[in-house]
Amino acid sequence: MNGLIRLELARALRNRKFLFFSVAYPSILFLLIAGSADSTTKVDGTGLTLPTYMMVSMASFGALTAVLMGNSERIAKEREGGWVRQLRLTALPGRGYVLAKTASAAVVSLPSIVIVFIVAAAVKDVRLDAWQWLALTGAIWAGSLVFAALGVAIGYLASGDAVRPITMIIYFGLSILGGLWMPTTSFPGWLQDIAKWVPTHAYAALGQAIEQNQAPHLKDVAVLAVFFALFTGGAAWLYRKDTMKA
Repeated sequence: MNGLIRLELARALRNRKFLFFSVAYPSILFLLIAGSADSTTKVDGTGLTLPTYMMVSMASFGALTAVLMGNSERIAKEREGGWVRQLRLTALPGRGYVLAKTASAAVVSLPSIVIVFIVAAAVKDVRLDAWQWLALTGAIWAGSLVFAALGVAIGYLASGDAVRPITMIIYFGLSILGGLWMPTTSFPGWLQDIAKWVPTHAYAALGQAIEQNQAPHLKDVAVLAVFFALFTGGAAWLYRKDTMKA
């Protein structure tokens, strides 16, 4: 399995388009959204300045891009190309293939998180305690596993031709409704009520709680745990279904 993980990492790092959208793109969006914002105006209902708020949102968005977009498209195309079928003939267990995909995506997601933090600190003078930087990195990185599981499920659900539009719809829907591109406080009241139950909203809320020097809300942790169970359960069921077809 270690050999497959190294192969997956090498493939991901050679894909310049993927690296741009997962590593550089979130930092560019951060500068576009928060670049002209002052460092005193607070985002309603959060107590955070716009640069501080958007730093967590864009770091979360970058991790989401790496694990969701990276997993779903590659798995769907490898299924159609016969690569997954070939791996089943080896001693590699099915969970090893899924773990290799998740591990490679998680490794790529870490630079996107760190680069957003560096840009926010250097350009917008965002300042936090050392423990907060470490806790933010760990929380956003660990939370991305929820969406890595979703990417695996989509990869086994969709065909090679359909996987991209399906992934993009889910990707943009989660990003917008979760408040990763704009604060959910700017939404109509009815939409804010819906957004509170979207996993990306709970995902970003973990980092925002750390910035506010607070413990994560139990509701946000529960929402992520439920979606992680749903996504991993769905991915496992779809994998077994795909194996039976083969």
